[in-house]
Amino acid sequence: MELCLLELGKSICYQVPACIFSGITIVISPLISLMKDQVDTLNQIGIPSTYINSTLSEKQYFQTIENISHNIYKIIYIAPERLESESFINLLNNLEISMIAIDEAHCVSQWGHDFRPSYRKIADIISALEKRPIVVAFTATATKLVEQDIINLLKLKDPYVLITGFDRKNLYYSVQTPSKKTDFIIDYLDKHTNESGIIYCSTRKNVNNLYEKLDSIGFNVCKYHAGMSEKSRTKSQEDFIFDKKDIIIATNAFGMGIDKSNVRFVIHYNMPSDLESYYQEAGRAGRDGDNSECILLFSRSDVITNKFLIEKSSITTQKTEYQKLNEIIDYCNTSECLRKYILEYFGEKADFENCGFCSNCNSTIQVTDITIDSQKIMSCIKRVHERFGASVITDILKGSNNSKIRNLKFNELSTYGIMKEYSKDTIRDLISFLIAEDYIKTVRK
Repeated sequence: MELCLLELGKSICYQVPACIFSGITIVISPLISLMKDQVDTLNQIGIPSTYINSTLSEKQYFQTIENISHNIYKIIYIAPERLESESFINLLNNLEISMIAIDEAHCVSQWGHDFRPSYRKIADIISALEKRPIVVAFTATATKLVEQDIINLLKLKDPYVLITGFDRKNLYYSVQTPSKKTDFIIDYLDKHTNESGIIYCSTRKNVNNLYEKLDSIGFNVCKYHAGMSEKSRTKSQEDFIFDKKDIIIATNAFGMGIDKSNVRFVIHYNMPSDLESYYQEAGRAGRDGDNSECILLFSRSDVITNKFLIEKSSITTQKTEYQKLNEIIDYCNTSECLRKYILEYFGEKADFENCGFCSNCNSTIQVTDITIDSQKIMSCIKRVHERFGASVITDILKGSNNSKIRNLKFNELSTYGIMKEYSKDTIRDLISFLIAEDYIKTVRK
């Protein structure tokens, strides 16, 4: 029986068995930047371990291979790309391998939020070994679809699937739509002095700009993104982990595998491209069990940026990426409990309608009847035969006089201009709300 585990705090689940088994445990992980930290920790507590990845010099690599061939180590961390080396596979066949652990196993699935093509080779490599070891796979973020992909694509045999649950009751989820995000963050940090937090931005430019602004004001901040030198990234990471800096401003290149328990807040300056990424990044708050905040700052420009990035990606994955983007847009626009929304997204039934501990459940916003407005929107969609997107519908309802509307003769529709008293942003918000609440659906053709 093999294992597929979906949970948080995964390392101990393969490190303890590795000490018990007679042979070696191979850990396949994409977290190259963290392998050294994990190996150093294991060696300090008396578990001989090593890693093989692109950071090793040629001399270090051959010395490590020599040590492996003499059975010096109990745990060996490798990057998945290492499995493309025929000489390394030959080495594995000469070892007594008791277990292969696949960390961040969602990377095997194109439905996952961090697909890695090299992960697709893992199953074939395991099958090619002369003796099949125990195989275990771990991830903290997997929908039911990704879970099945992990089992099927890794060819797990009679797997025991253990899901520890996605409900982090100490996390307060919040979606905010400030007109000026930087001002919102400054105000928030003024009210949460000396607290440890992560601020995620979608681009290096946003990281740099926000860092310079907060640093100039006097906040104790550092930054992290792939455009920085390895030395600078390492320093920022260590300064944050060891509480020399209160706040780290980073792209999603930071955080996976980071073990810091006292993060009191995670703020997303930009909306991520999918809910899996958001849940994983937000989940770096409150690992000590104390109440912590997960704040997503939503703006329509984030949707435009994500759509631009999707158009630049592979055509084969665009449909999936658009579906995931729509799901997190719905999360940002829903009026229902945010915790309930997340749980149900990951296939876990919520035993409540309102958690009482998220921005929607605690909202003081006055409820308004939008039945008539909704009827106008749906009537307009019907009159264009459900063939156009939100932008065109908004232009018709607003009564825009642009060439596209005139050329298609939409200015002759009965719904033309029937919501002219509203701003375009308000009409778009209403459409987004109807999508989030499943009154209308978007279909990409």
